[in-house]
Amino acid sequence: MPTLFKQTKELTTQIDDFLDAISEGALVFQKGVDDYLSGDLERFEQRYRTIEALENRADDVRRAVESQLYRHSLIPESRGDVLGLLEAMDDVINTAKNTLSLFLVERPEMIPGLTEEWRDLAIAAMHTSEAVVMAARAFFRDPRSVNDHLHKVYFHEKEGDKMAMGLKRKIFDSDVDLARKIHLRYFALNIDRVSDAAEDVADRLAIYAIKRTV
Repeated sequence: MPTLFKQTKELTTQIDDFLDAISEGALVFQKGVDDYLSGDLERFEQRYRTIEALENRADDVRRAVESQLYRHSLIPESRGDVLGLLEAMDDVINTAKNTLSLFLVERPEMIPGLTEEWRDLAIAAMHTSEAVVMAARAFFRDPRSVNDHLHKVYFHEKEGDKMAMGLKRKIFDSDVDLARKIHLRYFALNIDRVSDAAEDVADRLAIYAIKRTV
């Protein structure tokens, strides 16, 4: 990341480690939902423990970066943007972990025949998160290329919205009782919130990138 962090290699490594944790968390989230849908609850719980560890790692690295930025008075002109970006990125993995924790605690009873719809929704959330990680990496390396990745974030987020709407319609068209329908809608909303969190980061990045290139 030579463009923004010329002062210290350690800070560059920490930022990369932070973004790696977010990216890996998105993959683990998608696999965790898939394991739950497959009925492999033991493997699902392993995924949950993994994403919990990744979230903790991301928190620790974020705090270390914040400390370095203030202790060494690095990039004062961009410090606020960087800290805001890290906090917003952290919210992506937090949302993913919290959603898996809801599956872990509440154990929703899925409706037969809708497995692929649930899987597709989780995949869309994963793709949205991965795209925003790529956009964040570009912000630190070459801010002029951020937009090359942002359009993918918005594309996958919109696809996720469509999938969530389609899934909710099928849930409420089913013959199960209303309480179960409402319960499952709640889970569809929470999976889609991972994409929403990634979109919020993209909105920030669009502004931050402009500020760094004018």
